[in-house]
Amino acid sequence: MGIVAGLDSSPDFTRIVVCDSDTGAVLRQGYAPHPLEGAEGGGRPADVDPQAWLLSLGEAAGGGLLEGVQAIGVSAQANSVVPLDTQGNTVRPAMVGGDKRSQVAAADLIDALGGREAWARAVGSVPQTAQPVTKLRWLARSEPEAAARTAVLLQAHDWLVWQLLGRPGRRTTDRGGASGTGYWSAATGGYRPDLVELALGHQVMLPEVIGPAEAAGTTPEGLLISAGTGETQAAAFGLGIGLGDAVVSLGASGSVMAVHPEALVDQYGMITSLADATGMHLPVVTTLNAVRALRGAAELLGMPDLESLSELAMKSTPGAHGLVLLPYLEGERTPNLPHTAGTLAGLRRESMRPEHLARAAFEGMLCGLADALDVLRARGVDVRRVFLLGAAAELPAVQAAAPALFGAQVVVPQPADYAAIGAARQAAWALGASQGTLDPRTPPVWQGAVAQVLEPGEELAVGQAVRQQYVSVREQTHPGAL
Repeated sequence: MGIVAGLDSSPDFTRIVVCDSDTGAVLRQGYAPHPLEGAEGGGRPADVDPQAWLLSLGEAAGGGLLEGVQAIGVSAQANSVVPLDTQGNTVRPAMVGGDKRSQVAAADLIDALGGREAWARAVGSVPQTAQPVTKLRWLARSEPEAAARTAVLLQAHDWLVWQLLGRPGRRTTDRGGASGTGYWSAATGGYRPDLVELALGHQVMLPEVIGPAEAAGTTPEGLLISAGTGETQAAAFGLGIGLGDAVVSLGASGSVMAVHPEALVDQYGMITSLADATGMHLPVVTTLNAVRALRGAAELLGMPDLESLSELAMKSTPGAHGLVLLPYLEGERTPNLPHTAGTLAGLRRESMRPEHLARAAFEGMLCGLADALDVLRARGVDVRRVFLLGAAAELPAVQAAAPALFGAQVVVPQPADYAAIGAARQAAWALGASQGTLDPRTPPVWQGAVAQVLEPGEELAVGQAVRQQYVSVREQTHPGAL
């Protein structure tokens, strides 16, 4: 038995899991928060000193947590940019998260290359405010001196791997992380340096993209460090999803991703064509409105929390007595309606009750995500099983409606540090490949996530009727949007 560790450096904390390399059983865990200094209004900062990630990592690994560990995998927040000078020092704080400062930069880049379709064909995605390529455009326009000094670009997990290895001359990344930058194509497996120059104004050094089972290096103490990857890819790997599986994540916004054997090019830019952590592909479709629609309904109805809203919704019946909510409260990305507003249709005297509005909010959120699933299905992505993630996945109103509206078996995994587990699984793979005990083309088989399984059952026909009612309202209000 070997022992490996996976660390996940998220926007808010560092989590570490120490696992049996053969089975994936979690042996020990560590945790430490990230500081939020510099955030406006007490939220997450857009600029972060990367040293804070190291301090949090050190605190999480305290007390001998890593004793006996042979390999470490690193997962970290996606959409981060760590600009370095020629000496390897940070030019400015790392730019992280969905940075609204980059809205104009995203539009500029889309126009500069000739539109959304040109970007989709170039790198499998259209510039968004969170993407590294867009942050580079903002940097060049807003901080030209810092942009001019930038000689090397890393993401959060690249930088952490490089630090763990003692800052060697070789800098690496993985295809999963690279695919989210906006200047690496999952379809061709190569960088587009011209797009970096388009955004930043000059060429820079980019990290070498290494294989899923390849080691980034070994520390002087003999500790193997695997390639690392982004949080999304690590969580998918930790869950153990494969062909036929999709993951629906319920945050304020929503996302749908699925494993697919090839990269997808979507001329409308609704699909972001990511690579996964295993050598496959991970197309992602995002909705702007998920749990925020539930919170809005709860506030409107005077409910203290989402649990109360769910309890109220369960007093209604499928279809909410004809009420349909298109939950486009912040505009929408799927369909691409950035300036629209939500729609409440089907108001009749008998439907004007709190429980029906609550039910319509849940059904509207899930139907919006079903639209995202259909975008993938229309491109040939096989979806037979849906993993439902996020705190809202535990709500009875979500679990009652999701299988029938998605038209698939729904799996609700027990809460766990899946990104950290995925990083540990990658470390086990790299360790086994280096020792000749694992095939570098086949990841280790670990224990699956403990989960609740929900079947569409006899309610499938009812759910599909509810979905069709939703689609009918969408087509009436936004014809041809999808």
